[in-house]
Amino acid sequence: MKRTFLTMTLELFTVGATQATEPVEIEKKEVKTKESKVAWKAYKVTGSHNGTVDLKSGTLMFDNDKLTGGEFTVDMTTLIATDLEGESRQKLEGHLKSDDFFSVASNPTSTLVFSNVKSTGKNSYEVTGNLTVKGITKPVTFDVSVYGSKATATMKVDRTQFEVKYGSGSFFDDLGDKTIYDEFDLVVDLEF
Repeated sequence: MKRTFLTMTLELFTVGATQATEPVEIEKKEVKTKESKVAWKAYKVTGSHNGTVDLKSGTLMFDNDKLTGGEFTVDMTTLIATDLEGESRQKLEGHLKSDDFFSVASNPTSTLVFSNVKSTGKNSYEVTGNLTVKGITKPVTFDVSVYGSKATATMKVDRTQFEVKYGSGSFFDDLGDKTIYDEFDLVVDLEF
């Protein structure tokens, strides 16, 4: 049976079209929540406070070892201060969980969903995501580094975007040394 040029061309086109439409295999990796850590640091005129909050769940998405996405849920009920002890610590933690700050009783979780991931170098990425705190979603941009089965991210969060205005010099006058700065830092170490 003789194959014509037209038949061979159609066969090649069909094979090429099939290969071009095959879906890209995205690898979804579950974050080990117990081995991972989310640390926070907040600043005020007279100093700072720091602590941790636990991840409830998390996943990172990869395409051929390149980070392409991620989703995280933080358990706000686990918010603690690590720089104080005793009654001072309990007082600060209670205040942070109150309606003055994160309204944890009515908003027990916060979420982050990656919306764009851009490679900035070997193992380094600039990520834009949608952060939801107190039911309010705002975009945030931050840096992520991935090495093997570990990732590190650092970000600054403006709490006032999420209606956390207590002690903010941007909203209240004459606070003096009671002023709490609007931005706080998050440092996230993930294992997956």
